[in-house]
Amino acid sequence: MEETVNKYFQGELSQNECIELLRRAESDAELKAALIRHQNMLALLELAPAKGDREKAQTDYLKFAARHMRRPARLSVRILRHAAAILCLTAGTWYAASLYFSAGRNEPVAMQTLYVPAGQRVNLTLDDGSAVWLNANTKLTYPAVFSGRERSVKLEGEAYFDVARDARRPFTVSSGEVDVRVLGTSFNVCNYPDEAFSRISLVEGSLQVHTRGDESAGVVLSPGSEALVRDRNISVAAIPDRNRFLWTKGIYSFENETFANILKKLELYYDIRIEVRDEAMLQWRYTVKFRQRDGIREILRLMQQIHRFSMTVDEENNAITVYR
Repeated sequence: MEETVNKYFQGELSQNECIELLRRAESDAELKAALIRHQNMLALLELAPAKGDREKAQTDYLKFAARHMRRPARLSVRILRHAAAILCLTAGTWYAASLYFSAGRNEPVAMQTLYVPAGQRVNLTLDDGSAVWLNANTKLTYPAVFSGRERSVKLEGEAYFDVARDARRPFTVSSGEVDVRVLGTSFNVCNYPDEAFSRISLVEGSLQVHTRGDESAGVVLSPGSEALVRDRNISVAAIPDRNRFLWTKGIYSFENETFANILKKLELYYDIRIEVRDEAMLQWRYTVKFRQRDGIREILRLMQQIHRFSMTVDEENNAITVYR
């Protein structure tokens, strides 16, 4: 197990292997403890890429891991604590990084992948100073160092970006079939794989949204508006409720939302299956706010105070049944 954990932090596991390892750790106390020990050594540090080659850097890392003291000169990402973000300090968040750092200007730039499991969120600062908040069940792929004429990242899930302005290098977020292009602005992108549409909401600045390969048919958003992309078709509307972005502060806010939509979000955020026996219940509407750290059971108990219902919890199958 220790060998696998070492490979994980050295970047020797594939992206899928990293994600599988992190998901397994959620239910494997021994594996989680091993990851915590290593994470404690690496988290909350701002580090520069090593000047030596990758083989030497791996050797240095092993020496560091054995001593549990020396700082590794491998990661250029700065991970910041944001409420319950970092596992080694509070409830838990893991990062998976492909540590292929450039030893010279002509080598490819390192790409890193940050995965946030259910029930967590993360705030990190990119190489250019841009701040990013990642919601639960979200994956962000980004370069260790931005180079070239553009700053490009890839997103799967939901993230809020506060982009550092750089007129010479536009910032691009690729998510599914959607590309978002900015110079400096604050915006939210929600594009989970199982969702029927993508939602790009602009809070401040200017934003161009288009589908992959069809930039000419894109739209330019103004502050307070959002683009909904469904089947490569883009529509623009006003942001109905800015409290929706309070998730960056650990608060889930719903404004006149149906029970069906809220439960769908809760399933996604907490990685649990929720079954409703009475379909009429799905049309109930709520205007509510919950703290992320309250957890799924407490959230449902609070909702019971508005509309009366019962629930049973199936721990073995990670499921909840709701009924009247």
